[in-house]
Amino acid sequence: MHTYDAIVIGAGQGGLSASFHLKRLGIDHVVLDGDERPGGAWQHRWDSLTMADVHGVADLPDAPAPGTSHARANVVIADWFAAYEREHALPVERPVKVDRVTDEGGLLAVHAGERTWLTRTLINATGTWTRPFVPYYPGAETFRGEQLHTHSYPGRDHFRGKRVLVVGGGASAVQFLGELAPITDTLWVTRREPVWIGGEGFEEFDGRAAIGKVLDRVREGRPPASVVSVTGLALRPQEQLAASLGAYERREMFERIEPDGVRWADGSFEAVDVILWATGFRPAIDHLAPLRLRTSLGGVALLPGTSDVQTAVTAARDPRVQLVGYGPSASTIGGNRAGRAAAKAVRALLASTHPPRESAAAG
Repeated sequence: MHTYDAIVIGAGQGGLSASFHLKRLGIDHVVLDGDERPGGAWQHRWDSLTMADVHGVADLPDAPAPGTSHARANVVIADWFAAYEREHALPVERPVKVDRVTDEGGLLAVHAGERTWLTRTLINATGTWTRPFVPYYPGAETFRGEQLHTHSYPGRDHFRGKRVLVVGGGASAVQFLGELAPITDTLWVTRREPVWIGGEGFEEFDGRAAIGKVLDRVREGRPPASVVSVTGLALRPQEQLAASLGAYERREMFERIEPDGVRWADGSFEAVDVILWATGFRPAIDHLAPLRLRTSLGGVALLPGTSDVQTAVTAARDPRVQLVGYGPSASTIGGNRAGRAAAKAVRALLASTHPPRESAAAG
């Protein structure tokens, strides 16, 4: 069986960036992607999400990102990724749904069903999209209305004439309220008081320092917090109408769910037709479990980056494994920086163990 110098799992922004830099460095590798076609998680986003709505898309190496428009993001970015793969002849194989990664006598074995690939190093760029998180609240199973997550958001027209409870304090919740409040009745609940960029204490906002707080958690081996939890929230022009309608007047979390709505600890009740859980995602890294990378605190500890908080990618417990899009690099900009850092870390590790071979694609 052929042994690769590196395998990349995932062909989203971070995975494509890592593959580009691996190829540039002449490192023999393959990219295993679980989707049927290019596009990463973007191809699964809701149709009403336009390029004017997305919270920024970073350039890929040697490829400027598509500009702002009213075209569907799930088409524009998927097409951009597909063209990038073709133009740079990146070695992507799909669909490959990786089940687990094991250590086989010093090599890493990547398993997908009955297929196995061997590699000296691994770059994991699987993101979070396949791991939607919905917290449990008492009575959730009794609710007679709809319960949906960001992962399966069907677009705003689905909600016309329905009273929608949006749960969550992140950017997706803000965006959903911006879409829904002008066309139907909404209610917003969060566990914590939202912090708005531009508000008190944010005049000297430092995004890099905020992301550094996420890095502090992963250095300690704690599960990573979302970047928005430390950067704060902002309203865009398209959300101002919802703001004028009071959509962002948030209530604290309810105590339980009942068949026709939710009830708070003080006994107050709100009838709702839909609960929309904008409660985020968890890192899709269960396939790495056999490598025992998690600490007792529940996260994967990362070694410090070489030059930037978003270049912390190397697993402390196994330097053969690089995590792109985990913790401080969980953004399109971070994914690009992390992809490059991961490729350089792979090169350094290979140089200390096995001199890297020229790949056929790099020849």
